[in-house]
Amino acid sequence: MKKLEPTDLYTLEAYARERAAFRARVLAHKQPRVIHLGSHLTFVFEDRLTIQYQVQEILRVERIFEPAGIADELEAYNPLIPDGGNLKATMLIEYPDAEERARKLVELHGIESRVVLQIDETAPVAAIADEDLPRSTDTKTSAVHFLRFELTHEQIAAWQRGADVALSVDHPAYGARQSLTAAARSALAADFA
Repeated sequence: MKKLEPTDLYTLEAYARERAAFRARVLAHKQPRVIHLGSHLTFVFEDRLTIQYQVQEILRVERIFEPAGIADELEAYNPLIPDGGNLKATMLIEYPDAEERARKLVELHGIESRVVLQIDETAPVAAIADEDLPRSTDTKTSAVHFLRFELTHEQIAAWQRGADVALSVDHPAYGARQSLTAAARSALAADFA
């Protein structure tokens, strides 16, 4: 998938005009790309459009319009765009109550390295977490992680043939498995183009 360049982005003025329509388009696009794993883990599988939206929102909120600032944001976010042989996801650990969340982040230490994608009977694909920088400490995990799932040609071919796909986590304090819907499998299959 092609990385974003400055010419792919709206100017701040143009984005102000187009934001409502663009946001609606992105939210509809994201819907099948969001996978809930149990009650407290949400995975947002990113692609070029979802990352463009994140960058546009940062530029808007931070009022960044100078080329160097835009280049910095693209450098930070472009690595989250799949490159044709993988899937990339933002993993969110969600507990609404702040005190409970603080306790759970200690209990769930290391959960980001216990996430697996299973495509039919092929070998499980373990998530590679937080390549850009460590997000966990020695005692607790972070509420947000960036994951990469590197697939083989065989796994991609199986996916494109309509294989069953499931996402799971196996951590002593949290276990869950979720089969992907046909809509999710179809949406994510576009990331292999």
